[in-house]
Amino acid sequence: MADPEEPEAPEEPEWKRKQRLARIFGDVLPETTSDERESSAESEESASDRWLKSQVPPHHGG
Repeated sequence: MADPEEPEAPEEPEWKRKQRLARIFGDVLPETTSDERESSAESEESASDRWLKSQVPPHHGG
């Protein structure tokens, strides 16, 4: 028995493919890279991070 040939689906445009994948998997990659973002967002530390860093003994560097 021969397999019936399935008609080939027309190739999906790139924008439509990306839209479908974003809908399924969510937006994985950010719109901007880290070097494009403002540095103030990176320098914000929580109180617990500041406390932890202040507890490092001087002979451990830092």
